[in-house]
Amino acid sequence: MPEIRFPRSRKVIIIEHPLLPLHIKEMMAKILFNNLQVPSISFASSHLLSLLAAGRITGLVLDCGHLETTVLPIYAARPLYPQLQTTPLAGARFSSHLRALLLLFGTYLPPPTSLSAAANIPVATRSTRVPEEVLTEAVIEELKTRICFVGEALDMSDSNMQSPPADDSMEMDAPPSDFAMSESDFSRVSADLQSNMSSQQAPESDYSVVSHSQAISNLDRPQPGETHLQALAKLYMRHSTATDLRIRVEPPASQQVGTGRGTLIVPGWIRERAAEVLFEGGDVDESSVAEVVLESLLKAPVDLRKTLASSILVTGGTPMLPGFIPRLQTELLRAVSPNPNNPSSSWSPNRRASRPMSYERYSALRSLVPYFAILNHPSPPPPATPRAAASAGKAPAFSPAALAWVGGSLAGALKSGGVEITREKWDEAEAHTNPDESMEQPMDPNAHTTYNLLPDWTRTPLPVGAPPAVIRSQPAIAPASPQTTVGA
Repeated sequence: MPEIRFPRSRKVIIIEHPLLPLHIKEMMAKILFNNLQVPSISFASSHLLSLLAAGRITGLVLDCGHLETTVLPIYAARPLYPQLQTTPLAGARFSSHLRALLLLFGTYLPPPTSLSAAANIPVATRSTRVPEEVLTEAVIEELKTRICFVGEALDMSDSNMQSPPADDSMEMDAPPSDFAMSESDFSRVSADLQSNMSSQQAPESDYSVVSHSQAISNLDRPQPGETHLQALAKLYMRHSTATDLRIRVEPPASQQVGTGRGTLIVPGWIRERAAEVLFEGGDVDESSVAEVVLESLLKAPVDLRKTLASSILVTGGTPMLPGFIPRLQTELLRAVSPNPNNPSSSWSPNRRASRPMSYERYSALRSLVPYFAILNHPSPPPPATPRAAASAGKAPAFSPAALAWVGGSLAGALKSGGVEITREKWDEAEAHTNPDESMEQPMDPNAHTTYNLLPDWTRTPLPVGAPPAVIRSQPAIAPASPQTTVGA
């Protein structure tokens, strides 16, 4: 008979996000200890386990998931949490951007009412705009995983491809006051979108679209009667070689009278350029995927930058898009390389002092250009330094989404997880915690509670010279009487 394994005989390793709230950790610990009776649990960072799966203990890990993209440097198996960087540009923003592009530029063929109509009525006559009911979450997820990919970066070195100076006619209105919307210029609902949707009697979309693109050239400026989004679509269509695809989808409820299923026509340039929203950085709160890597390197110690830049690991579900990792390396090199149109990039003693200077944000990282290397790059470019040659493409061929799970399996097999919390310690901490204590009364920070057992990576020691934290754990002391001696 096969051996029956009970939960109470198995130790558990929880792969967690570095910024996971402490109350969620306590909830998981209560379920595992009180309900499943596991002997012990360990919390381990997903970034560290992903790096262990690649056979390294030092590197810069980029995790691009569904809600956000997180970059965490790790040195000698020790995560450097003060240098952690995040951005909301991730899978959810990519999904909403893809949906908005399909609503604007996609084509939908409703099912014909009869077999004779399917043979006699031409396709151009039956084509309509894409209804919002067709683009369900399942359809968007299928489009992302099956037909979308990341195109190569457009060549910005040509003078015709440079962005023209912005004028008043190209300015977009501010986004609506919605907590789900961001203030990024690359992911806001513009006034052109609203006017375009209203002119065609279509419902307005609350999904993000690229409204300001750095790739708009002088030749691609909106012509009379053409919106900015249409000019951007024309630019992408001219530089795209991807073919249009037809996907069978369920028709909306109002069109169930037809025979068969509807057809969604996805333009090829949308398949290729829908992921541009991840690489077009916006304001300080919505940095691009490449910018969060460079921001983390700027915050890292100077003597660790070359080591971290030559050991970049990309994990998560969104990087499974074909072409994501090569495009990331291209964007890193583009952001760090000097701008030929910037007079401050090449300093000369004969330059006039009155000449305007442009600030380059990542000029301090320019010396790292020969060292940039991604461990799981599918086809790395020829390395420029021996350090880059020893790292580029050297990681095992695991899926980026499975690296954390592979690392957790290795940590469990080698018994090298994080700090282990046994059930005895947990029961002892729960026994000392009074559940009837009023929450209004301050808690003693030295009390042996369950919160003290759980690791919290957001609590870092104060820097040298910072004032100590004031802990108000005692009630206010009444003023001393006249007979009381000070210091008695």
